[in-house]
Amino acid sequence: MAGGLGAAAALAAPLTVSAPAAAADLVPIRLAGPTGPLPVGAVDLHLVDPSRTDPWSGQPREVMMTVTYPAVDVHDHATLPWLPAGAERALKARFGGAVDGYALPATHSADRAPARPGRRPVLLHSPGYMSDRTFNTLLIEELASWGYVVAAVDHPYDSGEVEFPDGRVVVSRPDDASHEARTAAVLVRAADLRFALDALAVLDRGGNPDAERCPLPRGLRGTLDLTRVGAFGHSRGGAASALVMYLDERVRAGVDLDGALYGPVVERGLDRPFLLMDTAIHDGLNQDGSWPPFWRHLSDWHRCLRLADADHNSFTDIVAIAPQLPEPVRRQLQAGAIPAGRAVAAVRATVRAFFDLQLRGRPDTRHLLWGASPRYPEILYIAG
Repeated sequence: MAGGLGAAAALAAPLTVSAPAAAADLVPIRLAGPTGPLPVGAVDLHLVDPSRTDPWSGQPREVMMTVTYPAVDVHDHATLPWLPAGAERALKARFGGAVDGYALPATHSADRAPARPGRRPVLLHSPGYMSDRTFNTLLIEELASWGYVVAAVDHPYDSGEVEFPDGRVVVSRPDDASHEARTAAVLVRAADLRFALDALAVLDRGGNPDAERCPLPRGLRGTLDLTRVGAFGHSRGGAASALVMYLDERVRAGVDLDGALYGPVVERGLDRPFLLMDTAIHDGLNQDGSWPPFWRHLSDWHRCLRLADADHNSFTDIVAIAPQLPEPVRRQLQAGAIPAGRAVAAVRATVRAFFDLQLRGRPDTRHLLWGASPRYPEILYIAG
């Protein structure tokens, strides 16, 4: 499956408007807040890996990561934007002016709010191709509000728009559709996630892995339980989640949200729990050549579920943003026919139920993973 907004942006480009609206005239786009009992904090980190050369820039590999976590008190802390200003301008440029009159949303994550005490499971997140680490904010904040620490990683030149602290914005390179090139890209993503996991270990010890040594939230030290690590991603990020599990035994459970798979994990599978979610349009076990061999080689808990009436981006914030945009743009965003609120609630509940079961040993929501929850009839059981 194609990831993120690449095709949509290309189709929307002819809709150029004459000039961006003044800030006071922008139409606001809003995202729902999390439903859990805990307030949410977050911190952006710039990570540089001197041991790896970026295959596209030739420089040491660098990534941006947002760590979202349960907070003690969010008062007097500004909320992070969905995208920083430079990345927002780059995203709007992809649409040729068609969304210049809209203000992208704020998140519900308080910038560097003090972390709530307690040892918490840690989840890695990777976005789709040409998508950004914030494109699953609705899901990430939900998980944090229920007690998870979530580290969302952008992959420069493969993610959509990656803004660094010095103001540089790296946009995604044109996709090489060959299997070899996509496999190579997913291998880079998996290495990024492993490096991010190393940085999280530094954070948990009280160190500061940020390249600029940005101030860290109080209380974050000692809250990351790195014996309970999961990974999840959308589209190409789902492929990265499977591959990082194969390469790194620290990752105990994973979720692929509607992504084709790449790398040795396809033919060798996994010995730890894994959840696949797709749409009727994708129909992964029947129409995606990478899913059946992967499925046959899963030796631990595994399941395939489907989101009814959905399209590729129904698993992301795009499903909630699309109805707030003009019809010519909305038609191109692969948000599906499912009502936005139902999609958000169902995906949030399913991913949380999976990680609650696998990382917290809580089987009480297991019926949802059988596609048998009357509360979420949009989740359909396919196999497993």
